[in-house]
Amino acid sequence: MAILINKNSKVLVQGITGHAGNYYTEDCLKYGTQIVAGVTPGKAGQTVHGVPVFNTVREAKEKTGCNVTMIYVPAPYACDAIMEAFEAGLELVVCITEGIPIHDMVEIKRKLARSKCRLIGPNCPGIISPGEKCKVGIMPGYIHQAGSVGIISRSGTLLYETVFQVTCAGLGQSTCVGIGGDPIQGSSFIEILELFEADPETKITLLVGEIGGSMEEETAEWIRDRATKPVVAYIAGMHAPKGRRMGHAGAIISKSNVGIAATKIEALEKAGVTIARSPGRIGETVASALL
Repeated sequence: MAILINKNSKVLVQGITGHAGNYYTEDCLKYGTQIVAGVTPGKAGQTVHGVPVFNTVREAKEKTGCNVTMIYVPAPYACDAIMEAFEAGLELVVCITEGIPIHDMVEIKRKLARSKCRLIGPNCPGIISPGEKCKVGIMPGYIHQAGSVGIISRSGTLLYETVFQVTCAGLGQSTCVGIGGDPIQGSSFIEILELFEADPETKITLLVGEIGGSMEEETAEWIRDRATKPVVAYIAGMHAPKGRRMGHAGAIISKSNVGIAATKIEALEKAGVTIARSPGRIGETVASALL
């Protein structure tokens, strides 16, 4: 099994005729993803890599039965694209777009709370389930292999490094989820951990966090009270100066101790999480935790 996506997922690409949408549609198709439709308003009737293009998400769903979408729509229009997917009744929205205004994300979160749809992102690398040969996003497929490690990361680049180390350790991944680094995400660590907890294929979960916000501390409370499977974590930004932005909009630490790496690590350790102390030792730390 895997979480969120599998070989039966029927994927729609919003923004398929743009440069990024075109490129990653081909990349995902080569990996094995079942991409059945694309949407670009005004370009219905075209095809991209053999995939039919529609004007609206609703029409694409009616004609193809798509249940997952990945979004490459530019930031000024991405909010409308996400809303359109919600309203069409898709089950999963993966928004790769970065730079969506916080005000737009507040409105999206408000509507998401009343929807049965799940949102991953924005500003994320997406999701991949190697054993299912299904990739919805921009991650390099060749570094992944099927296995029992569930991975959740705020950082795309660190997700790739983590995956490669886990693969080199011979463990492989059940599903890898990049939730994005913006201050407001569609799905949190806890929401994805709940799915991994229920997945029999996932034997251990790896969290890749970073400075800024309180998501890791809140996740530590959930792990302490609810987790039955081992959890390993790596927190980036251990030596970051206070108040300095470290790349992601969400990775900003305040002048107090809230959001700094040390407090996140302390909270996770108290919850029984094994901490990887260096980005170069993540793979071996996961392997050791499985012994």
